Amino acid sequence: MKKSKFAVIGAGKFGSAIARELASKGAEVHVFDNCEERIENIKDEVALAVMLDATDVRALQSQSVNDVDVGIVAIGENFEAVILSTVHLIDMGVERVISRASGPHQKTILEKIGVNEILTPEDEVASVLVERVLNPDIVSFLQFPDDYEIAEIKAPKAICNRSIDEIDLRNKYKLTLVTIKRESEVKKGGELVKEQHMLGVPKSETVIEETDTIVVFGTLKDIDRFIEINH
Repeated sequence: MKKSKFAVIGAGKFGSAIARELASKGAEVHVFDNCEERIENIKDEVALAVMLDATDVRALQSQSVNDVDVGIVAIGENFEAVILSTVHLIDMGVERVISRASGPHQKTILEKIGVNEILTPEDEVASVLVERVLNPDIVSFLQFPDDYEIAEIKAPKAICNRSIDEIDLRNKYKLTLVTIKRESEVKKGGELVKEQHMLGVPKSETVIEETDTIVVFGTLKDIDRFIEINH
């Protein structure tokens, strides 16, 4: 997996937890906050920590935030600042913008301004969120001891239209296929809507479709390798 550069805006409890977790996994992390104390607390654990007002687009531009691969807006106490910072990142052309929402109303507003990835810290812990941030193809995962996990992964392009037997997850990637979640259209209230349903235990001749989500068991290292090879 290529090393990405992250900008984390907001170094409160949630933002600093994400920044530290990303840095511990080898990512280049730049942290920005308008509180000097928060910056002091995080500066020795990340590549760059700067005190600034992220609602000021010129302040962000002065730190070349437009050059990062991922911008994470983790501000918790001021939703107006979340919106302004998010809009600035989008306008600056940051490829991937992820913003924090506290509750369904804030989530709706962020979706309206074009944010596709929204963090809800009330529902998820930082380690899980970081795994999703580092691996956009991972929908969710459940950790086990010794770095093992069960992960739901959007079917990578290279395995689509191939049978499970042909992909050979166990021998090629040291992964066990648990099941497949397959998208289908069902009629509800007179309208066709898309739903995902489990296929149960997949057969060796089952062919992976582009809209499938595969559920696999293995080590984090092997799951990352599988995604990188087949992306």
